[in-house]
Amino acid sequence: MSLVLTAAQSPDLHAGEEIFSHVKTAETLPEGAWEAYQTLTSRFDKGQGSYNAWNLMLELEYGVTDKLSISGGLQAQSLDTSGLIVDGYIPEEIDRTGFSGAEIGLKYNFLQPAKAKIGLTYYTGFDFTWVDPHSGQDKYTLSYENQLLLQKYMMEGQLIWATNLGVETTYADRASIPGLSPDIEWPTDPEVEIELQAGTALSYRIAPKLFVNMETLFETEFETEVGQERWSVFVGPSLHYATEKWWATIGWLPQVGGGGERYPGQTSGLHLIEKTAHEIRFRAGLNF
Repeated sequence: MSLVLTAAQSPDLHAGEEIFSHVKTAETLPEGAWEAYQTLTSRFDKGQGSYNAWNLMLELEYGVTDKLSISGGLQAQSLDTSGLIVDGYIPEEIDRTGFSGAEIGLKYNFLQPAKAKIGLTYYTGFDFTWVDPHSGQDKYTLSYENQLLLQKYMMEGQLIWATNLGVETTYADRASIPGLSPDIEWPTDPEVEIELQAGTALSYRIAPKLFVNMETLFETEFETEVGQERWSVFVGPSLHYATEKWWATIGWLPQVGGGGERYPGQTSGLHLIEKTAHEIRFRAGLNF
């Protein structure tokens, strides 16, 4: 796979490589190049009961030109919950595993990070899911996401900065749950959600193929009837290792602040209805 950086910059970072666990970079694949990705995310701890979720994304990306990349992927999810019922969000305990969605995406690069003072890429994507990631119940959603991806190389490529700014709009329709207690609220009227996203990250190369990172994410969501439903801030480290043909990244992103709706009896100052206190993500890519 073609090197992104010149000899004056890092010789170990390649186009399409995702240095961070959550924040996207502005690089696109070279024309004619393919890359396969796997992303495995563990979400756990809602402050009460037991909540363990695993999300898997299998993705394939192709470089149409040096500036334009397209991608597609399949999603799967495993969710096991007990000891926590939340009206409108977690209506019953569940243990469910299976495919949960699909997505397509497009990245167009306006300014190359290795040539401009700051790299700039536009990302857009459609996501269709049929399983609610929070409750594990049937919920049909169609999401449209837009992001601006910024990236800058500093200290001759030893230090890398990236920032994402985005908005995601979602149409959601929950399926009814047979046999659900009438005392539990589970609205089935369609709703529209808008999420604003901002993330920034720094990466420092400590060895020829090894990078240590720090990432920060802010997310807030507005719903049809509720207004601002939630907001959360996540801060945590990640580690990235790369060779010419493959790369891997692992990151831990705990929630350090949050607000909005809380479930009865919640004691922490986080948003733990749709988000968790901790998230660990492993990503790996193969160039061919």
